[in-house]
Amino acid sequence: MKKKAFVTQDLLSKIYQYRGETPHRLPPERQLAEEYGVSRFTIREALKKLLSIGVIRVVQGSGIYVNPQARSNPLVYNSITEKRFDQMRYQQVSLHKRLPDKDQQQVFGIDADTYIWHVVRLRFVDERCTQIETSCLPVSLFPTLTQQITESSLQRYVSACGWPISHSLTHYQAIAVDKAQAALLGCKRGAPAMQITNRGILAGGQVFILSVVVDIHYDCTYVTPFNAENLDYRTSTQGV
Repeated sequence: MKKKAFVTQDLLSKIYQYRGETPHRLPPERQLAEEYGVSRFTIREALKKLLSIGVIRVVQGSGIYVNPQARSNPLVYNSITEKRFDQMRYQQVSLHKRLPDKDQQQVFGIDADTYIWHVVRLRFVDERCTQIETSCLPVSLFPTLTQQITESSLQRYVSACGWPISHSLTHYQAIAVDKAQAALLGCKRGAPAMQITNRGILAGGQVFILSVVVDIHYDCTYVTPFNAENLDYRTSTQGV
């Protein structure tokens, strides 16, 4: 692990280990550099990442403080959420209306003759193509979908349509990039990638988007509470 990545992960660990009630302030850059045996530049880069994902805030003349609300989110960051929107852009590959297959009918709770949007777009991060995203959305919920919309934030579009987003269900699977994906991503066929399947769910319980993302530069950090009951179940010799 590179020095910057190690410092970032270790600072995150110490932030989540902290159990005091007073506002948690990090040591100054010079002290952190001495403790980790790295340059102040490395410390600044690590702090810059923590700042970009909302874990810390800098108060001029006072110091670097931990945001208390940061510890309430199990997903600390991934390779997308650590980036600002001005560091990313989308490029539409295709946008079509089509009839759903049986799986899509089941996901969206729609009939075989109810149209859905089928969107393929590329995501660039710092001008590097990192993802292919294939998404489906019900036309009945979003009749005005256009290329301009698909090349921006779909979540913002959904909110602008008046649909309150509740949560998402996400699945991760390691894959190898096929020939067509490699051509779009500009990488070698067979390159390792993460396939991320996501269902976005509205406050009323309806699925509003089903997306499959292939990412060749994916990484993420989570914080998960220890589940003693789950451990007992997994180590039990009794079946269900």
